[in-house]
Amino acid sequence: MQKTELPLALEGYPFILFSGFATLIFGLLGFVLPALLCLLLTGFVTYFFRDPARVLPEEPGAIVCPADGKIIVLGEVDDDRFLHTRVQKISIFMNVFNVHVNRIPLTGTVEQVALSPGKFYAADKDKAVLHNEFCALTLATPDNQRYTMVQIAGLIARRIVCRAEKGDRVMAGERFGMIRFGSRVDLYLPLSARVSVRMGEKVRAGETVLGYLVSAPVSGAEEPVA
Repeated sequence: MQKTELPLALEGYPFILFSGFATLIFGLLGFVLPALLCLLLTGFVTYFFRDPARVLPEEPGAIVCPADGKIIVLGEVDDDRFLHTRVQKISIFMNVFNVHVNRIPLTGTVEQVALSPGKFYAADKDKAVLHNEFCALTLATPDNQRYTMVQIAGLIARRIVCRAEKGDRVMAGERFGMIRFGSRVDLYLPLSARVSVRMGEKVRAGETVLGYLVSAPVSGAEEPVA
């Protein structure tokens, strides 16, 4: 029989225990209003740090969504910060009511983890990409295609959690971290990726397929004759 796991992110336990303890103390002292407020806070924090199980897609080459939220950027861009080439970019905005546990989009090996301090602008604004605190993971797939996933802090988000380390072998859909209290995740994919989501679409980490990664065409290969 499989073990039953409590569906909460480990990072949430200190917050839940603190607010729960405060609720208990105020209740024992007879302070009704503070106790009710702390009880509501405990409920919200527990809800925020939920980590539900997800049914992972099994299609070969499927790009697994790394975060719950809404697609706010979609298209080709010149990436001069991470992969230093033209890429397909997908940005997912997470509000405080979304699940905030982040997952790996494609099986591969972590080549680099870069954490950069910065500002805390609203994560759905363009300047957040350039100025906000972020953690960028660059990975290589088994067929040596490279992609980058960037966790970006937001106006309320002040803590990025990334458990992945350089050299780690990670699997598509695997949990690797989270961002606390509202933020975004940017995904930089090879141009060979076939993206299947749309602007404004709501997506779920570990379940939604963002597209499919196909092998890049071999340079100089002859075109098939019709």
